[in-house]
Amino acid sequence: MEAIPILELKHISKSFPGVKALKNLDLKIESGKVHILVGENGAGKSTLIKIINGMYTPDEGEVIFQGKKVLHHTPADMMDLGVATIHQELSPVLDMSIAENIFLGREKTLIKWKTMYQEADRLIRSLGFSYNPREKMRKLSVSDMQIIEMVKALSKNAKVIIMDEPTSSITDRDAAVLFDQIRKLKEKGIAVIYITHKMDEIFQIGDTVSVLRDGELVHTGGLAGLTKDKVISLMVGRDMKEIYPENPTKPGEPVLELKGLTRAGVFQNIHLTLRRGEILGIAGLIGAGRTEIFRAVFGLDKYDSGEICLEGETVQIRSVYDAVRRGIMMIPEDRKGEGLVLCRSVAENISLPNLDKYKAGVINDRLEHKNADAMIKKLSIKTPSEGTPAGALSGGNQQKIVISKWLLHSPKVLIMDEPTRGIDVGAKYEIYKIMCELVQSGMSVIMISSEMPELLGMCSRIAVISNGKKTGELEGAEMTQEKIMALAVKGFENEQE
Repeated sequence: MEAIPILELKHISKSFPGVKALKNLDLKIESGKVHILVGENGAGKSTLIKIINGMYTPDEGEVIFQGKKVLHHTPADMMDLGVATIHQELSPVLDMSIAENIFLGREKTLIKWKTMYQEADRLIRSLGFSYNPREKMRKLSVSDMQIIEMVKALSKNAKVIIMDEPTSSITDRDAAVLFDQIRKLKEKGIAVIYITHKMDEIFQIGDTVSVLRDGELVHTGGLAGLTKDKVISLMVGRDMKEIYPENPTKPGEPVLELKGLTRAGVFQNIHLTLRRGEILGIAGLIGAGRTEIFRAVFGLDKYDSGEICLEGETVQIRSVYDAVRRGIMMIPEDRKGEGLVLCRSVAENISLPNLDKYKAGVINDRLEHKNADAMIKKLSIKTPSEGTPAGALSGGNQQKIVISKWLLHSPKVLIMDEPTRGIDVGAKYEIYKIMCELVQSGMSVIMISSEMPELLGMCSRIAVISNGKKTGELEGAEMTQEKIMALAVKGFENEQE
């Protein structure tokens, strides 16, 4: 006799203006199993999750929880039933304690502080951790915050926990800790719905895999017979023989040189050379100082000493304006928070750093729209129109907007910080193709990434940053994951000695 699923969706459909987000979808979630949910950006994953957690009401179909149809369908209703969501972009109250965050929204008129801290401590220890419940959230790492979110979910007697891209901003070491906790959740009989773009994670922790494509469920089942290539093929609807495009460009003369660049307590004595037509990879663990180095190069942060040389000339970069004026541009790690104005249109976002091109007393709308249309075509940005808000597009298309706004400046050096974070394999390939086309046109690219396979697949050289220092540089046959990791931990080991 087949076990009754903890959660079941029957014939779910959901539409938005001009878009059929979900089409007659059926899904079963079992207790004590990790149900992996994959699909390209725009496949319907977010809509499906929002229907499960009560943020959206389906146009058609039923949500059934523990064998009973859910009649009231709001986030509060679903939380009361035992459905908790850990979002990709965590939003803890950083200046509140761990305990306060766990019980936020469930305080009584008069808070019994002693009882609250004791209960938080009990919950934390039940997962095998020893966090001080009085400690402020801002002192925790991202992975620690995710574990506290799990504690928060368990404090509400969650029977189903949804995890949206939980490893997108943490190290492999922290991910291993998180996976151990997920296995403990399974042992407690809790169902986990796990959304990921990382194919390896499917086979590390998954029991069941469901693949969405264009709002339809194209596959659901166990791992037997599945391979990474098969999952990718199901996601994109075609075979993807090549993950990384060919790049025949041979690097030329030095374009950008960092000579002893130092910022006290952050990074020190950084020597790097970027050559024309090159994709230079920057590897290292999260918190190693990779981003901070190039924020200084881009003028976002100041550096204390050292030189930045552009095409053989020492330049002073005191602001972003200085960097942009000299042809150095940067695509930030946080595209939503720092790269885009989500409520403004695609055309407006492309135009923002280029307004000086359109000014003649007033903005030249015709020229602005002409350039936006050209970039939309050049980068194949999928958008209903140039007037669509940037926040309405998929992650891959949002990233293309961020790239396009800088391409109008014809940069000499483009710094790309985690350029494919949180986007699907099909969109990743498109970003990789754009990068190759840029270097083939004579531009130079710096690629900061936490994903070693893409560094190895895309870069001619890889420099490794560890604890604010450059610990090595690899080229050709020397570039292996093992050597990158050994250099990535080297700076931290030296400090401990």
